[in-house]
Amino acid sequence: MLEFQNVTIVKKANVYFDGKVTSRTIKFADGTTKTLGFMQVGDYTFNTAEAEIMEFLGGELTVELPNQKEPLVIKGSATFEVPANSSFSLHVSSPADYCCSYIK
Repeated sequence: MLEFQNVTIVKKANVYFDGKVTSRTIKFADGTTKTLGFMQVGDYTFNTAEAEIMEFLGGELTVELPNQKEPLVIKGSATFEVPANSSFSLHVSSPADYCCSYIK
C-alpha cells in the first residue's frame, strides 16, 4: 500500500533518542493505529507493549529481534514482526524510513 485514505493524523510528533528518531501517529476509522517515522544513523533499542509489524521502506540497518539467533540485515525494504512486551535493537547505518502497525 503506497498511501492511506480517510485517516486522522496527530500533529504532535513522537520524538525519541534526542530527535534522531521521529514519527507521526495515524488513526484509522476502524480504531487501528500506525506510525510513520524516520530514523537517523545510530543505535536504538525499543520496548514494546503491543505486538508490532515494522515495515521499512528504505535505509540500511541491522535488527536484533527477540528469539532470533541471527540479526536481520535490511538494505532497502523489509517487514518483520515484534512480539508484545519485548524489545528489539536496531543499528541504522543509513537513514531509514518506516511504518509501524500496532497489533491488538
